[in-house]
Amino acid sequence: MRQPFPPLLRPRSAARDPAPRTESVDLERLLLYRDGLVLVIDKPAGLPVHAGPKGGPNLEHHLDALRFGYPRRPALAHRLDRDTSGCLVLGRHPAALRRLGRLFAEGSVEKTYWAIVLGGPERDEGRIDLPLAKRSEVRGWWMKVDPAGQPAVTLWRVLGRAEGLAWLELRPLTGRTHQLRVHGEAMGWPVLGDPIYGRDRQPAPLPPLHLHARAIVLPLREGKPPIRVEAPPPPHMHEALARCGWAPDPVGEPADPRT
Repeated sequence: MRQPFPPLLRPRSAARDPAPRTESVDLERLLLYRDGLVLVIDKPAGLPVHAGPKGGPNLEHHLDALRFGYPRRPALAHRLDRDTSGCLVLGRHPAALRRLGRLFAEGSVEKTYWAIVLGGPERDEGRIDLPLAKRSEVRGWWMKVDPAGQPAVTLWRVLGRAEGLAWLELRPLTGRTHQLRVHGEAMGWPVLGDPIYGRDRQPAPLPPLHLHARAIVLPLREGKPPIRVEAPPPPHMHEALARCGWAPDPVGEPADPRT
């Protein structure tokens, strides 16, 4: 049975982040990093990165705005779920995309997510090693824990706690579809706002998904320091983060109290 929100988390229409309208997405404003090979943008929650089977508005519709004089528009080097916000990497030309593809395939890219989960782990850090497979062929993106599935490993650490909630840092060492969301549900602490995994434990009305691609590290050039990029968490996560101990720093972005 769904539980009502704690008082500070009760949704208010002004506090929610609706899916962005296609005509209003300003990718230049969302740009976090730019060089001759890659761009990193802060993907808004609610915007698919590409068209699904039914089509519709998506991030690729807007990529011409990020050419910055190049003959080709940039292309996706990896993917984020529609409702996940944060660091998304784009390659600016085919050679860059091939290099990025190798890094992601080898597991050389370090990805860090922030999540607000329901309940939370008893310990302060740990490792999840649970293989994943498709739940059905009809919905190929809908996943489940399956001993015969593909290996999936996630490292986690608690950054803060509140009544009924925990703020986690999640580091996926593999890149399976919905990995963090399925692993959270399997451990007994689903991501707040997840409409699929752990839905029976979610508050009503359902808030936006509280999962954010906080940081990414790209060892792109041999012999040079890796590219490190961070994305500020989206407004719809601020209230839950604050309940878990997140406090604003001097420039206005809440900071991790453990760093």
